Amino acid sequence: MKKLLVFVIAFAASMSAFAAKPCEELKAEIAAKIEANGVKAYTLEIVPTDQVGDRKVVGSCDGGTNKIVYTRK
Repeated sequence: MKKLLVFVIAFAASMSAFAAKPCEELKAEIAAKIEANGVKAYTLEIVPTDQVGDRKVVGSCDGGTNKIVYTRK
């Protein structure tokens, strides 16, 4: 039970740190992962959280104020 609790706390802390990354840095990391999977025709766009709509969110940055959305062409 203690291991589960430690895992949950560590996961929550890492997610908050992940959201605090600068958007351009996170966008570059995501692009590298997408391209490593062989995808060549796509776009990543940084948008304010309230303007995401029904687009696919692949990252959160700047303390959660912005999202990175993915569109495959």
